[in-house]
This record gives sequence, structure tokens and C-alpha cells, in this order.
Amino acid sequence: MMDAIATARLQLRVLLPEQATLLQQYLLNNREHLAPWEPARDTAFFSLEKCEERLLASTRLMEAGLAVHFAVCQGQEMIGICNFSNIVRGAFQACHLGYAIGEKQQGQGYMFEAVQAGIRYMFDAHNLHRVMANYVPENQRSAALLTRLGFEKEGYAKSYLKINGVWRDHVLTALVNTAEQT
Repeated sequence: MMDAIATARLQLRVLLPEQATLLQQYLLNNREHLAPWEPARDTAFFSLEKCEERLLASTRLMEAGLAVHFAVCQGQEMIGICNFSNIVRGAFQACHLGYAIGEKQQGQGYMFEAVQAGIRYMFDAHNLHRVMANYVPENQRSAALLTRLGFEKEGYAKSYLKINGVWRDHVLTALVNTAEQT
């Protein structure tokens, strides 16, 4: 398993199933805060057993080269996520980005710091050409973050994802690796 990525104030870590309590605590602490932006979650989703199962599945996806899921940590506390999923190779060399920050950590630049480091890692270590990120139009924090990171709007998808029990439109954005060698 890879080492953590360190930034000025944070660490991006790949959690193992035996570290599921970190994930569980983050999810429980931010259950209401994250609900408007995520799929509907039942009570079982927040159980230690389900957190362990998700981390095991995450480990398998990473080993297969299909995803890299980071816990954004400050010291020993998990304060967010920065996930790169649906990695496609061949002529595409791309993935999807997902991210979230704890309610108490909003507005302090942590998400920018973490996502910027994660993207740099995916471009450099995984040789990706493109990272795609999509957001609900009402989520102005996500729109601002992606703009600040250099993502460009590429489209609008109607009824794209079922968020909090409702099919929601999404703005489609992407960042292309301009520093790569051809």
C-alpha cells in the first residue's frame, strides 16, 4: 500500500479495513452536513461493519488499478475524502474525482489543498491525462473549488445522479494534464 501524501497542513491516506473507525467517525460527525450532496444513506451505511466492507472493496479497486480513495486527515482525525474512481486506461487515461470536507473544516482551504495534491499524484504517479468532476448546480462551493483548481465546464447532464433520493442534474467539468509528455 502507498505512503501518505503530505501537504502543508494535511495528509492524504489510503485507509485499510482495520482503520474503519476513522471513516465511521467522519461519516457520523458529518451525516447531516453531507446528506444534501450524496445518495440517500440508510442507518447500516454508518455501521463499523459496512465501513470495513467499503475499505476492503476500496483496497481491491486500488490493487486492480481502478480507483484511489484517500482519507483527508489532519493529525489522527479524518476530516474529508478525495477519491479518484472509474479509472480508465488505453486511449482515455482518465478518472472521476469525488470529494467532501467535514462541516467544521469548511472555508479554510483544506479541500483545495487536498484535491490539488491528489490530482498532482494522479497525474504524476498514475500518468492520467484527464480528471473529471461533476457537481449539482446549486453547490456553489464545489463550483468555486473546481474553478480555482482549473477545471473547465464541459457540459450539463440532466437527471445524472440520484442525490439524497432525487435524480439531480449535474454540471460536468474536467481538468486536463497539460504538463504530461506525449
